[in-house]
Amino acid sequence: MTAGSPWYVPNDHLQQQNFGQSPYYMPSGFGLSSPAPLAPLPTVPLSFPAASTMHTSALNAPNDRWNPQPVLQNVVATVSLGVSIDLRRIAQQARNIEYNPKRFGAAILRIRSPRTTALLFSSGKMVVTGAKSQDQSRAAGRKFARIVQKLGFEARFSSFKIQNIVACVNVHFTIRLEGVALMHHQFCTYEPELFPGVVYRMVKPRVVLLIFSTGKVVITGAQSELTINEAFEAIYPLLKMFEKQD
Repeated sequence: MTAGSPWYVPNDHLQQQNFGQSPYYMPSGFGLSSPAPLAPLPTVPLSFPAASTMHTSALNAPNDRWNPQPVLQNVVATVSLGVSIDLRRIAQQARNIEYNPKRFGAAILRIRSPRTTALLFSSGKMVVTGAKSQDQSRAAGRKFARIVQKLGFEARFSSFKIQNIVACVNVHFTIRLEGVALMHHQFCTYEPELFPGVVYRMVKPRVVLLIFSTGKVVITGAQSELTINEAFEAIYPLLKMFEKQD
C-alpha cells in the first residue's frame, strides 16, 4: 500500500507490534487474559443390564392367551339340615324367601355375601347354587343353616357335598368342530342344526364338555376343581390339533 492510502501502516510499526509471531497473539491492554486450561471431561462408565435380565418382566407377565385356565362359574352342593322344615311357616316369618307350592315344592332363599341361592325342601335337604368356589359354597351353606336355626328349627349343618361344578375357558383360537367330531366320534355329538357346539362326553375324568368354534369351552359334571383342570389338560391337545388357520 502507498503512503497515501487510508489503510497504510508503516513497516516499522508492524515490527514493533510483533504481529505474526503467534497465530494467537493479542496486543497488550486488549482487556482479555489468557484462557485457563479446560478441565478434562469426566468419564462416565456405560453399563447395560445383563442379557438374561432384559425383558424379564415381559416374559414372566401372565398372559391368558398363551396360558388359558378354566374359571369356575357355578358350584352346586347339597346339605342336610337333619330336621323336617315347615316351609309355609318359614315363608311367613323370614324375608328374602320365596315359596309357591303350586309352582315348585321348595322354598327359595337368597343371600348377598356370598351371592348364592338355596333350595330348601321340607325334608330338611338343601341345594346351594351360585357360588364361585368350593369354599364359598360351604360358607353359604352354613349361613343358610344358621338362618333356619334362627327361625326356630333345630337345624344343623351336615353332609355337605359338591354335586356339580361348571367352569368356562377361552383358548383364544377358532376350532374346526367337524374335525373334532370325526376323530372322536365315539365321544362326540355334533348336530349344528340343533346346537352350535360339540358335546364331548369324556370318560376319564368323567365330565361333559361343550366345545364351540369360537374357542369357548364349557366343562360341567365335575365334583372338584382338580377334575376340571385334568379334563381341560386332556382336551387341549385335541383342540390345538384342529385349530383353524386364517
